Amino acid sequence: MGATSLTKRARRPRRPAGWFIRRVAAYAVVIFGAAFMLVPFLYMISTSLKTSIEAVKYPPTWIPRPILWRNYVDIWSALPLAQVSFNSAKISILATLGVVFSCSLAAFAFSQLHFRGRDLLFMVVLATLMVPAQVTLIPTFLLFRELGWVNTHAPLIVPAWFGGAFGIFLIRQFFLTVPQELADAAKVDGCNPFRIYWQIFVPLAKPVLATLAIFTFFNSWNDLLGPLIYLRDLKLMTFPVALTSLSGRYAVNLPLLMATSVVSIVPTLVLFLAVQKYFVQGIVLSGIKA
Repeated sequence: MGATSLTKRARRPRRPAGWFIRRVAAYAVVIFGAAFMLVPFLYMISTSLKTSIEAVKYPPTWIPRPILWRNYVDIWSALPLAQVSFNSAKISILATLGVVFSCSLAAFAFSQLHFRGRDLLFMVVLATLMVPAQVTLIPTFLLFRELGWVNTHAPLIVPAWFGGAFGIFLIRQFFLTVPQELADAAKVDGCNPFRIYWQIFVPLAKPVLATLAIFTFFNSWNDLLGPLIYLRDLKLMTFPVALTSLSGRYAVNLPLLMATSVVSIVPTLVLFLAVQKYFVQGIVLSGIKA
């Protein structure tokens, strides 16, 4: 027993000199970077608990005196926060579902189906990434106005159900790593293309689908330009628009603004922490094969 443990210990490779120092240095850099990134977030929380006078003091104080938890109560009277939360959640969830479903379906077609002009069409889809959103802003607005969708949530939801170049490319890269034998075996068993997509490729693509869902949810939740252009009624507003409404022409209620910002961050933070494992895994796996 003792001889066996000595043999295993002898076979263990010796680490090079300076390995421990490099490892400690790497961890120190990561910890410093994480702390540096947390500073704005901590300052936002601190300011949300201050008075209006203390919030603009220089140099700023990190610990409010006194701590005003009432700011988180006052934002419910300053804004229709329940309606704003419902609007943001509705738009973000429906847009995320639309992007994930449409992009995964298109990615399956571009990676597994063989039809004339497939590669050329895929290059055209990728080319849309080089077109700035501002270029299509006016034509898109005119189209939605003719459809009668202005001052509704439809312009913020419906386009998501027609896919996007980034999502299609991301999922296609993952689908190319799936062994072709799985699809061939399903064809032999009589599965049609949609069944192969739904029962084989979608379950295998959970990490990359979670990654795309996070990106889409964040973008939709934090979108300011879209709601400002298409929405007019206050009852339809989202969180980013609600934040701008707290900024007056000559003054800004900084504590209420920061308190609303903290509340708006909570759903995205919870979502990211819940699917963090899939997010990292999806980013790694989607770049294995081009």
